[in-house]
Amino acid sequence: MNKAEKVRLAKVGKKLNVKSYIKNEIAAIREQVGDKKVLLAMSGGVDSSVCAVLLHQAIGKNLTCVFVDHGCMRLNEAREVKKVFKGQFGINLIQVNAEARFLEKAKGITDPELKRKCIGGEFIRVFEEEARKLGRIEFLGQGTIYPDIVESGVGGHKAVKAHHNVGGLPKDIGFEGLVEPVKYLYKDEVRAVGKALGIPDFMVQRQPFPGPGLAVRCLGELTKEKLDILRKADFVFRDEMARAKLDRKAQQFFAIMTNVKSVGVKNGARTFGYVIAIRAISTSQFVKAGVVELPFKFVTSVAEKIATTVKGVNRVVWDITPKPPATIEWE
Repeated sequence: MNKAEKVRLAKVGKKLNVKSYIKNEIAAIREQVGDKKVLLAMSGGVDSSVCAVLLHQAIGKNLTCVFVDHGCMRLNEAREVKKVFKGQFGINLIQVNAEARFLEKAKGITDPELKRKCIGGEFIRVFEEEARKLGRIEFLGQGTIYPDIVESGVGGHKAVKAHHNVGGLPKDIGFEGLVEPVKYLYKDEVRAVGKALGIPDFMVQRQPFPGPGLAVRCLGELTKEKLDILRKADFVFRDEMARAKLDRKAQQFFAIMTNVKSVGVKNGARTFGYVIAIRAISTSQFVKAGVVELPFKFVTSVAEKIATTVKGVNRVVWDITPKPPATIEWE
């Protein structure tokens, strides 16, 4: 075990001293990486955003961030990621449009674990290809956090689900090693580090978004039709939460494509459309989560708006299950 890993392990179970952690982590990254190059898997979420700034401060131009649009992003997400990281932070960012590739790879897969592993494996293949284009790149950077490790059953923990960046990684990874700057932090600690690094609040407080994206919120086989419906329904829900200022009460809220269809009525005629679920949770460390008590009038209003404005949907249900026994994501 090298000094970098000892620095990270020393944090586990202790209250985080943010300034010391940043200083030690930058030193640990420099020791681990040296003058070699790192390719960071950029999802646009909080974890990979903090990793990007930490790595950028540690190794500067030796960092290249790759944002893969796998067709499972939220509405307008790809455009926003490019604007923030390339424009505001000046970090070297490459955007890869791989929607068709990922959907073809995931075709016919309905099992949640196989879906996560399929997406995780394809991510690595894309990053390896981009690395080859850039010349020799020795390390792969990831925004893995401690709850990912716990839920993936690593280190003696009981497996809940294989996170794409932990249990979903292929064994024949084409890099010298992994760099995971926030591997032993909880979500609230990652946010604290991000704030101390000077990342704007709108990015630090941004909702967590899993690496596989909407793939783990779209039950059953992934199709462009289902993902496009989910994208629109999710946008309506998140927009209405912000308008009602209820977004301040929840750490995470999103829509789910249930892959179930039901009978409905539109314009006096029978319809047969998808059922969308909505979920809002409150948590700090994301190991446990409670349900946010949204006003019932608000919930019914959102349900009606989604069912009437999003083509292909005619019913909305509200997920009110805490974690545990449920997980935050549906897959």
